[in-house]
Amino acid sequence: MTGTIEIVLLGTGSPIPDPRCAGPATLVRAGGTTLLVDCGRGVLMRAAAVGAVAGSLDAVLLTHLHSDHITDLNDVITSRWVTSMAPSPLRLFGPPGTKQVVDAILESLRCDIGYRVGHHEDLTWEPPVEVIELTESPVLELGAVRVVAAPTDHRPVHPTVGYRVECGDRAVALAGDTVPCPGLDELCAGADALVHTVIRDDLIRAIPIQRLQDVCDYHSSVADAARTAAKAGVGTLVLTHYVPTLVPGDEGVWRAQAAEHFAGRVEVGPDLHTVTI
Repeated sequence: MTGTIEIVLLGTGSPIPDPRCAGPATLVRAGGTTLLVDCGRGVLMRAAAVGAVAGSLDAVLLTHLHSDHITDLNDVITSRWVTSMAPSPLRLFGPPGTKQVVDAILESLRCDIGYRVGHHEDLTWEPPVEVIELTESPVLELGAVRVVAAPTDHRPVHPTVGYRVECGDRAVALAGDTVPCPGLDELCAGADALVHTVIRDDLIRAIPIQRLQDVCDYHSSVADAARTAAKAGVGTLVLTHYVPTLVPGDEGVWRAQAAEHFAGRVEVGPDLHTVTI
């Protein structure tokens, strides 16, 4: 086996704050490269638990610009800046609109930037962020690691992106919020693992609140994610960003729903759950 890929579920929570779950974020380590997919609340606190810091990130990959997926992007930008002893641009990939978001974050930090530059003689530069907007095509090559992007379907949120990380003979697809679609099928084809955000539509549809039920029409259910994995011949399905939030002890229920449509390995776990491919 060559090209081992480590997947760490930094944050598995829903948009509703929960003391047990950080916001959606996944760390991928492969070939000496560290990638962060999405920046939900508490991302750097969770990353610290597995020895990752903002300065160690080779790239951040955003799937889309919904608030719960970018809540702590400002923390990643600021923490990398103030802990770097020389300018270290953050490479940030995301769908069109990402630069607008980053520019707004930097503007919101304008006072803080001024305070820190004015106080530290050795800090003479502002936070450097290299934004690359995309919807598809090869994204990044770092040594043995190659990242590919393809469009997904989270409409009316548009555009949205999924990613495929390849290292040696291993490949992992990572889907943000999306329903089944050709772009996701392309990313998953023959992959060793699929990391997929999921909802329990059986639970959500039982809640008589239309705003909650609305989430069912633009997210994949557990069954949807399982069917996507089975269609693509994926070896392992990793569930994350559980809506509703995963209750300890209920992992078997989520796993069983997936197993009805997917015969491979199904991983269901809390924040910091780690899967090695």
